[in-house]
Amino acid sequence: MIARMEPLPLPLEGITVIALEQAVAAPFATRQLADLGARVIKIERVDGGDFARGYDTAAHGLASHFVWCNRGKESLALDVKDPRGLDVVRRLVAGADVFVQNLAQGAAARLGLDAATLCAAHPRLIAVDISGYGPSGPYAGKRAYDMLVQCEAGLVSVTGTPEQPVKAGIPVADIAAGMYAFSGVLAALVRRGTTGRGGPVEVSMLDALAEWMGHPLHHAMHDGTPPARTGLAHAVIAPYDAYGTRDGGRVLLSVQNDREWRRLAEQVIGRPELGVDPEFATNAARVRNRERTDSHVAAALGSLEVDDAVARLEGAGIACARLRDVREVAEHPQFAARDRWREVGSPVGPLRALLPPITLPGGDEARMGDVPALGEHTEALLRAVGMTGEEIAALRRDGVAA
Repeated sequence: MIARMEPLPLPLEGITVIALEQAVAAPFATRQLADLGARVIKIERVDGGDFARGYDTAAHGLASHFVWCNRGKESLALDVKDPRGLDVVRRLVAGADVFVQNLAQGAAARLGLDAATLCAAHPRLIAVDISGYGPSGPYAGKRAYDMLVQCEAGLVSVTGTPEQPVKAGIPVADIAAGMYAFSGVLAALVRRGTTGRGGPVEVSMLDALAEWMGHPLHHAMHDGTPPARTGLAHAVIAPYDAYGTRDGGRVLLSVQNDREWRRLAEQVIGRPELGVDPEFATNAARVRNRERTDSHVAAALGSLEVDDAVARLEGAGIACARLRDVREVAEHPQFAARDRWREVGSPVGPLRALLPPITLPGGDEARMGDVPALGEHTEALLRAVGMTGEEIAALRRDGVAA
């Protein structure tokens, strides 16, 4: 008889993270840690908390950014500029494994909460500084909001149409920095497991997004010209674009080689002679004659309903996708079939949320904790660091805690 194995615990069970964070980059990083089992204590301003709480009210009265990036955390509302508030932070850090901050450049250092200072005092601590442009250089002190960094990293220059550059529709610079901070913490935890020492981790939004710009950056550096902006079309492959259908839908397809083009010509366009016509038979020829290539594909798909177009393309072995809007993504059949939706608690009741992308089969499911109210855990956390009821009452009376 085979013994039944007990489920593995979440990998970050027992890890405590203190986060002096705001907006997206650091909160997104620490939410990944919370999902994997870490205890994350989020320190927020007394007067309104993380300013992402005020971005909108789309999530039943809560801000969509905040709901996305802050589930599973404990909220401590504290004025860290007051010596008494700063003392609380230092007490929490003394018992923590990880400290993460993304304050304005220089603010953490003025409080003595920069990575170098904290790691010198606590050798096992992993301390993460997330900044816009890094700790030195001419841009170190510049304000760094997501769209500004998208511009500085060149992303906007390669996104959009030939006539109009556009930003990405999501805060991609923040997300990139958050994911590198997350993976940096994991790497530092592995190193601490072998050496016993933590250490600083530095991540900048510009460095993170520039790494993601690898293909156009190398294209420009080595070829001398950046890739052209081509909207939904591919700059060097044809056909690779979105095409309208009779019922108002749009389908994106990608032909990666000349064999696929011959199948597309025969089974979808209905003109097998195009597969061998020298004007279209090779990718170089199709790119050279892109307008005519696209017109053949558009005519064929424009006569079909979107479901029929997808079925015919898939039947011919052509890679394709529907152009879905965000509401359609929320009802995507793949998420439903794989049971990827859960509900998380919040001050306004349960909210729908996707399971995080990292799945660990054979272990506990990701811990998708509640979205905290501002200062929801202040009392418990202040008591945990040894403060008396009278001391806590004084902090609240003086506006140091809420």
